[in-house]
Amino acid sequence: MRMMQAMPAGPWLNWTRMAEEGVTEDAFLGGLVKVFQPQKGFRAGTDSVLLSAALDPAMTGDAAEFGCGAGGALLPAAYRLKGMNFTGYERDIRLAGLARLGVEANGFGERMSIELQDIGALPRAMENRFHLCFSNPPFFRGGSISAPGEGKQDAYMETVPLKDWIGQMLHVLKPRGRFVMIHRASELARILALIEHRTGQIEVMPVRSYPGADAKRVIVRARKGLRSGAMRLLDGINIYKEKGGERTELLEAIARSDAGLDWG
Repeated sequence: MRMMQAMPAGPWLNWTRMAEEGVTEDAFLGGLVKVFQPQKGFRAGTDSVLLSAALDPAMTGDAAEFGCGAGGALLPAAYRLKGMNFTGYERDIRLAGLARLGVEANGFGERMSIELQDIGALPRAMENRFHLCFSNPPFFRGGSISAPGEGKQDAYMETVPLKDWIGQMLHVLKPRGRFVMIHRASELARILALIEHRTGQIEVMPVRSYPGADAKRVIVRARKGLRSGAMRLLDGINIYKEKGGERTELLEAIARSDAGLDWG
């Protein structure tokens, strides 16, 4: 059994006080997974759902999510990838506490732990530890957007430069380990430049709001230490059937079941 590290006590670890603090219990994957989130501040959305769905359910071994927040991607990932053990790394003490509540509520304690950790200060001894490392990192550099609302600063603004964040992800991966990241499409060139000399089998899945729209997000997969070779650019997916319309059948399936993305 994998034991979870002791978390500092706090009001978010008690349901009565949690309700007073404005925490919601939300159903993910159509009710298959429970996630506890702050009512105000950052809440997991489509990016988290897509990140979880991008993971290969056939994988086994050890997996890590960097910046797991309250577990919006991590907990569904654990449900989908039943052959893996998971570690979630999060620097925000309240979100880490909520993620731990999710671990307990979903019965994942035997194969999941939550660690309070700044990604920029990971121990060097963690090199070559994980078979899979996935992340939905903060998207924006300081000064690039207006200050986010209360509780959203760490989720939206880089506190660790993307170069270092990706470097840490590759550092903890075993040779041939799988790297998976969702990010803004406008950052794709930067991401590829950072991984191309250290990974191979690079695949890019664009994510569009609706057919014909420019991609706003990309999901990037790669394998550490392989020869780079040709990059695969997939057709990508649409969130909505049309501008202002309903979600596509694919997104409905991903959001309401344990369905995943098809990397073909």
